[in-house]
Amino acid sequence: MGNSSTKLAEKCSLLTKDEVPLVASSFKLVSKNSDRIKEDDLMKFWGSQMDPRLAQYITNFLFGALGSRSSVVEFQKFAELYVYCVRGSVDERISVLLTCLGHSGSESADIAYPLIKEYVEAVVSSYMRALRLECGPRFKSWESKGFRIIKECIQKLADSLVYDVVQPGTQKVTRVDAERWLQSNPTFLKMLEHVFSHLYNYRSTKSPQEEPVAVRKSLVTESALLPYCEGLEYVPDFPATTDITQILYINSNLPTQHQEKWRFLFSSQIHGESFSTLLGRIMDQGPTVIIVEDTNGYVFGGFASASWCLSANFAGNTSTFLFTLRPKMRCFESTTYNDHYQYLNLHQQTMPNGLGMGGQHNYWGLWLDSEYGFGECSESCTTFKGYSQMSANKRFKIRNVEVWAVGEKPSTESDEESSQKSPGRSVLQGNTETKAILEMAGKRQYSEGIRDEFFE
Repeated sequence: MGNSSTKLAEKCSLLTKDEVPLVASSFKLVSKNSDRIKEDDLMKFWGSQMDPRLAQYITNFLFGALGSRSSVVEFQKFAELYVYCVRGSVDERISVLLTCLGHSGSESADIAYPLIKEYVEAVVSSYMRALRLECGPRFKSWESKGFRIIKECIQKLADSLVYDVVQPGTQKVTRVDAERWLQSNPTFLKMLEHVFSHLYNYRSTKSPQEEPVAVRKSLVTESALLPYCEGLEYVPDFPATTDITQILYINSNLPTQHQEKWRFLFSSQIHGESFSTLLGRIMDQGPTVIIVEDTNGYVFGGFASASWCLSANFAGNTSTFLFTLRPKMRCFESTTYNDHYQYLNLHQQTMPNGLGMGGQHNYWGLWLDSEYGFGECSESCTTFKGYSQMSANKRFKIRNVEVWAVGEKPSTESDEESSQKSPGRSVLQGNTETKAILEMAGKRQYSEGIRDEFFE
């Protein structure tokens, strides 16, 4: 009897060779070594591992909608759910969605937007629950520093993932709308895949001395949507502006090569309300994420694709974007209309002094003035698609600023010279914070650019 599910799995053409033992083992546990699974047994086994709403949607797929519900599910259908959700085509995943929502066999039926929104929220909620239960190193690196998962932020993340599924002016979602949305939504697809990988890898413990939840972590790859957190080892009580859900949202929109880890650089609550200190800690650190909270409680910011450096010219490239986290989660990508991505200048009489992203001088998408404490977000910004004013008021007061570097710190010539212990090295070379302060004071470094040539 114990080998029956394995034999069924081997006959299932949907499963790959590697998937056979996984799905067979899961079916065996839930069915209690029989050839069928009862709904109550499935919910007892999986119920604690996901959002209750997703549990209801899953039973619709496996056992049928109310009125035509079966009391059991057989192996083929159980395997279909895994394959379609973990690695299925867009058409297969849409079929699962429609069946879960009670639209099985209705290829042309419209779906009410609130219903599909609730489905997405149930998946997002289950995904965040899986991260917490698995408690992998990425999750622990944030959770151990005081970052939490907040229900309100889960709802906002779900809203951000699904808000463009409907055409403007309608509250109905067609199958074509759903397919278009799913094809352009890799973040949701990764969440869906992780949720069902988690469910089918889940094993409940039998010993009362053990924890009530156990996951075979060797078979579940920790989601790369959440980065590693570095740089807070010596900050015991970090005053987090964001929660884990918001970090994940920003990270999922970064270029892939920058999604692995975040390195903490600056917080005004830790390092003080000083523009010179801010610059000293973020310059020459590679791509960065800036998060701003205004005194009205709005949270927003931007991803700067290039290292910050003082210049009268704009820097950055088309991967730069702005975002809001509160009251809504939205991401504003490049329009390619202009290249006004990053601007940083100081001690100029004819140029703006401060840090800017997008727009143009005096009409910024995001502006932090060199007179620390004040910023500005214009009503519109041609640099970023779909942009709308991110702060509560166009000119705002800052409550907090955080800056994180993403990816590895770039090597610089000064780093190489330091490793070689080059003679004639200035005490200011490589000391970005001190140089920034001197720039603000109007002290020009006349030896800059000459020193390296002299010691070649």
